[in-house]
Amino acid sequence: MNKLVVSLSPHVHSGDSVSKNMYGVLIALIPALLCSFYYFGLGAIVVTAVSVASCVFFEWAINKYLLKNPQNTVCDGSAILTGVLLAFNVPSNLPLWIVILGALFAIGVVKMTFGGLGCNLFNPALAGRAFLLISFPVQMTTWPLPGQGFMTYMDATTGATPLALFKQAIKSGDTSVLNDMPSAIDMLLGNTGGCMGEVCELAILIGLVYMLARKIITWHIPVSILLTVFCFGGLLYLINPTTFINPMLEMVSGGLLLGAVFMATDYVTSPMSKKGQIVYGVAIGFLTVVIRTWGAYPEGMSFAILIMNAFVPLINNYFKPKRFGEVTKKK
Repeated sequence: MNKLVVSLSPHVHSGDSVSKNMYGVLIALIPALLCSFYYFGLGAIVVTAVSVASCVFFEWAINKYLLKNPQNTVCDGSAILTGVLLAFNVPSNLPLWIVILGALFAIGVVKMTFGGLGCNLFNPALAGRAFLLISFPVQMTTWPLPGQGFMTYMDATTGATPLALFKQAIKSGDTSVLNDMPSAIDMLLGNTGGCMGEVCELAILIGLVYMLARKIITWHIPVSILLTVFCFGGLLYLINPTTFINPMLEMVSGGLLLGAVFMATDYVTSPMSKKGQIVYGVAIGFLTVVIRTWGAYPEGMSFAILIMNAFVPLINNYFKPKRFGEVTKKK
């Protein structure tokens, strides 16, 4: 017999639901998705379709046959969102069997093992990316160049990403490699190599404006991340401009915006209070610059978010929201 559980007051329903918010984020992802199709053609379409189909299938199968859950959660949009975000974090020429493995890890290990949506400690799509990057480093760091024709997939010409060029220049001390750097405008518009969903920063900003306007997310996490990266990266650049990256270029390169807008703001794996979200965002921005500058990988956004996902329970425990009806004692 199911027991009726009544939460604390106030009992006001905002009209939000899991499916409404999930599909709202998917709508915000449409500009970046269309840009990835435009720049990477058939490869982006195939990788996205396989990633989404795999995530939905694995969630349905695990719910039905392993967890034996009569209320399957595939229609709430979370599996579709995980599939799109996983595709956004891989190259558009990634072999499909690797995409399927990433979806299995994201859904089967990171999400469903902990009890499904609302119980997972780490962001499933980012954990799937990290798993693939560690398991298949060559395939996951072979970046197709944009604009090679719609039918290009596995035979696409590849090249270095802006962050890889920065890292090479820092390690070797040879700044001549930066001659191949795309302009800031090209990076803003997406005319550069990289993960298929992270290249067009303008499309991601459009998605951010949409989610803020619809109140799907708040400004606290993305703004605190971006300001921290700009300030900390700018401080390093002022100390030694020949060694560290210009903060303006750092803002529009790699997966910084994609992570700040769509990954770090994940409801399940981010803090609940506003103060906690700011602390969380500042820590992610700081770790991102540290990993990008001194780490082995050119990009640090994914690892920074995953590291801070593990600290979210502690942040929630320290920054507790005020209870309704609580009286503050005067000193």
